[in-house]
Amino acid sequence: MRKLLFLLFITIALSSCRKDFEFEPNTGGLSFSKDTVYLDTVFTNIGSSTYRLKVYNKSDKDISIPKVQLGKGINSKYRLMIDGMTGDAGAQGKIFSNVELLAKDSLFIFIEVTSDVASANPTDFLYTDQIQFTNVTGAPQTVELVTLIQDAIFIYPNRTQNIDNSYTYENISLGLDTDGNEIKLIGSNLSETDPVNGDELHWTSAKPYVVYGNALVPNGKTLVVDSGARVHFHANSSLIVNQNASIQVNGGNPPANNPENITNEVIFEGDRLEPSFANVPGQWGSIIILSELNSNTINYLTIKNATVGLLAQKRLAVDEDDTHQPKVTITNSQIYNCSNVGILGRDAQITGSNLVVNYCGEASLAATLGGSYNFTHCTFNNNWNSSSQVAVLLSNYLETSTTLYISDLNAANFNNCIIYGSNQIEMFLDKKTEAPSLFNYKFNHCLIKFNNINNQFSNNPLYPPTNTTDYTSCYIATNSSTFNPKFKNVAKNKLWLSEAWNTAMTNDAVFSSFNDIVGNSRSSNVALGAYQFVP
Repeated sequence: MRKLLFLLFITIALSSCRKDFEFEPNTGGLSFSKDTVYLDTVFTNIGSSTYRLKVYNKSDKDISIPKVQLGKGINSKYRLMIDGMTGDAGAQGKIFSNVELLAKDSLFIFIEVTSDVASANPTDFLYTDQIQFTNVTGAPQTVELVTLIQDAIFIYPNRTQNIDNSYTYENISLGLDTDGNEIKLIGSNLSETDPVNGDELHWTSAKPYVVYGNALVPNGKTLVVDSGARVHFHANSSLIVNQNASIQVNGGNPPANNPENITNEVIFEGDRLEPSFANVPGQWGSIIILSELNSNTINYLTIKNATVGLLAQKRLAVDEDDTHQPKVTITNSQIYNCSNVGILGRDAQITGSNLVVNYCGEASLAATLGGSYNFTHCTFNNNWNSSSQVAVLLSNYLETSTTLYISDLNAANFNNCIIYGSNQIEMFLDKKTEAPSLFNYKFNHCLIKFNNINNQFSNNPLYPPTNTTDYTSCYIATNSSTFNPKFKNVAKNKLWLSEAWNTAMTNDAVFSSFNDIVGNSRSSNVALGAYQFVP
């Protein structure tokens, strides 16, 4: 009886075995999520992001694809991974044999590329290949791969390998701290005679520049940046202008009176070129001005996606000697999507006109620890998604865990500016009174978003309406409709006026002396902010 039961069990088990794992050779009926995979632009010899292709078997049969391979085989600059498989021995990432795919199922192929300009098509700099899916009935099915390889000049600190396989990196020196210790950072000194790049103190528009680590303009040197130059900073990388060095950014004038067509500008941004990173804040560090010289000038520069767009501070930020204040003049420039601050001054001297700053995690402009600041025809807006961000912050102090440093705010003058944003209050004046200190500021013919709904600033002598001395002919927006500047599209950083706002026009000769940020004349009916209204 037991023998009969055992035989019956074996018979049932054998009769119920799955046969759907008997894979048949692929006959070419695959379908794909894309017929061409476009990998976004990469710099020469820098790896791309990972891209995805989905392959479908819509038949009722389990199939085995004899080979999935790159058309250029093991010499291809592309790399593949298929559902976690890395490929055949000796051809990893290039050739995959007998790839199985169940009926009505799919698999993922992940694609990367690292190539150089020499491997690309010399006429269009495209590097191409294809993924081939072989079958037993005819020609392989293919999916095309295309990416643009962009040549670049790379600036990075040298490194030496240690015995334990770690690395020691080149350092830059910023002098001594208050205890006499040398201030060092990982980075490289820009040189006119670099053995690889040649003149690193003259950035042209011939090729983009990619900066790794901190690039220092040494004392006694000047970095000149030509019109149309494109500079890309790797994560946590910055450009530093030392105490006795200088920078001259010479962006070109706009080709037409069109706010969306400033093609000759200089652009500083991150080194991730994928569209998904186009507006991601905090991808790199900052432009840091330590220089005490009067020759630091920036014209037609766009700064995008930094931590702090422009930082001007003393080499030792808490140095109370005003003779060491850093100095910079910035005109006709735009700063967007900074994770902390757009323009940050710490006891600095900053002069600005025709500036547009938007989307910053803390403040579009923060003039802190005193200093001297003069801004004319500027649009400081902040639509960062936060309840605590502001467009403009003024303060006379810096507080550490152990010490409160206070310094004179000698001047903070705003003429014909817009100070606006998504919060009820977009201007914060933060004055410490623990020690005698100047706190001088003037707002002349400005629009200021200041809706004191909780009355926390009522009767505060720093703000209107209590203060009538330091606010001349200003428009105080106490809600979102009164004195709304009606920008074209704040989300896309289009901060020009979409319609005439006649109450904010003036014929004051002081404000009509130069054109707006895109070359429009301000000869009459001068509008607030960086853009003149053009019907």
